[in-house]
Amino acid sequence: MFVSMLGMGIVTPFLPIYADQLGANSMQVGLVQSAFSLAGLGTLLFVGRWSDRLGRKPFLIVGLIILGISSLGLMYANDPNQLILWRFVAGLGASAHLPIAQAYLGDITPEGVEGRWMGYFNAVLFAGMGAGPLLGGVISDAFGIATTFMIMAVLNFVAAVAVVIWLREMPRKVATSREHASLIAPIKSRAMRGVMIQRATTGVGTSTMMAFMPLFADLRLGLSASLIGILLAARTPASIIQSYTGRLADRWDKRAMIIWSSAISVVSVALIPLTGNFLWLLIAYLGLTIAQSFTMPALNVYVVQEGRTYGMGACMTMFMLAMQTGNGIGPVILGGIADHLGLNFAFYIGGAFIAAGVLYFMWAVRNEKPNAVVPTLAG
Repeated sequence: MFVSMLGMGIVTPFLPIYADQLGANSMQVGLVQSAFSLAGLGTLLFVGRWSDRLGRKPFLIVGLIILGISSLGLMYANDPNQLILWRFVAGLGASAHLPIAQAYLGDITPEGVEGRWMGYFNAVLFAGMGAGPLLGGVISDAFGIATTFMIMAVLNFVAAVAVVIWLREMPRKVATSREHASLIAPIKSRAMRGVMIQRATTGVGTSTMMAFMPLFADLRLGLSASLIGILLAARTPASIIQSYTGRLADRWDKRAMIIWSSAISVVSVALIPLTGNFLWLLIAYLGLTIAQSFTMPALNVYVVQEGRTYGMGACMTMFMLAMQTGNGIGPVILGGIADHLGLNFAFYIGGAFIAAGVLYFMWAVRNEKPNAVVPTLAG
């Protein structure tokens, strides 16, 4: 996961700038980011159930190979529409990779320590995504962005080989009954619905960071690619604390943990337009990253618990589907807002989406007792 996320992180933050250089408008910049997420909306409904039945390893291998091929396609793109197309292909690969890797870990995670192991997973995940922009910024300044695409391809192919050689299939957590085995069965859980809505709306809000913060830093603050890479790489040390916050999610009230950390995310995103230099932009970005480092492990606890009833692959892919929905529609919606109202409003509206999602989550889990395992609720 670290190698594949490093490969994705190397290039993803600079795609908005690259698209802008190719003549893209704000809507097309949003589509370059959205295509990655929108690609998985259909496939995610099936890959989770298929992996519950057929095994995790084939999906991990195929997903990484597709990511590598799409990276080569991005290298030869020469207009915004081609960027959008190859980002769509990359999204297909990611939908067969990331949620299945989480499901694999969920299969082997003991009860009572879900937060700890999902925290470790997220720390590795975000460490790779965070280190990527720093490496990508330096490579882009020195050799050009085409070289970053090549390195992204190589890293994904290396990760695929690693899976083939070292990963073995493990016993899988599948649906406990036939009524729990349908494609959309996980949304019968009220807790799962709350988690999915929270994740989707947060995806809308945080998508402003990858889609429009590099543009804000470039056009408004005049930062170089290397400085933008350093800015985005700052998420690495902040995200690694999930190896610790995951353990807190096992001991603290995970519902409260999601609520207050989401409130910090709202403030951090909304403050971006008010920053006037690198330092204040870095502080706002770190505020969001640290807040999400508390939110994500707590959300994952809910998903793993529900996965033991509805199938780990199914629940992880539904969770990923919610995230991809938010990440997919967010840049398009906010790109349209930026075109009509200005770039600042993309961040203000993004913060409002996060606030709406956490309010729904509070309602969905309103009857949960602190520190209690959320029961499966039908209807």
